[in-house]
Amino acid sequence: MKSKEIRDLIDFIAETGLNEVNIETEELKLSVKRSADVTQVAAVAAPVAAQAPVQAPAAAPMVVAADSGAPSSENGNYVEVKSPMIGTFYLSANPESAAFVNVGDSISTGQTVCIVEAMKLFNEIESEVSGTIVKILVENATPVEYDQPLFLVDPS
Repeated sequence: MKSKEIRDLIDFIAETGLNEVNIETEELKLSVKRSADVTQVAAVAAPVAAQAPVQAPAAAPMVVAADSGAPSSENGNYVEVKSPMIGTFYLSANPESAAFVNVGDSISTGQTVCIVEAMKLFNEIESEVSGTIVKILVENATPVEYDQPLFLVDPS
């Protein structure tokens, strides 16, 4: 089948309102599906063999911990606690709860400092550095990016 014939077939399907057309010859297998306003075309050269369904690999468990970066020259000797993922930043477990940490609080390694919600999963972010919270760099309930600084910590 030539590309012009395939385009004509797609135009015909669009005009008639059909959602799916399958054509199979000795030389070609053509499947045209329309979903919403998008038309998908898949053409496979013969011979066509049945394939076993492909199963998606299981998701690996996510290890959630804050990255402690090197001290920044513009922030003195402070260490940044960074977001390990993209999501929404929360200072507390729920609106009625107290914040995990506030400016001036002493924190220790492994202590939960915030939550980052990603795809309806609430991930507790733990500090990898001990020290004192100097500044909270992100407002509560705002989006954060991967590796975005969340807190400044004075490790001394």
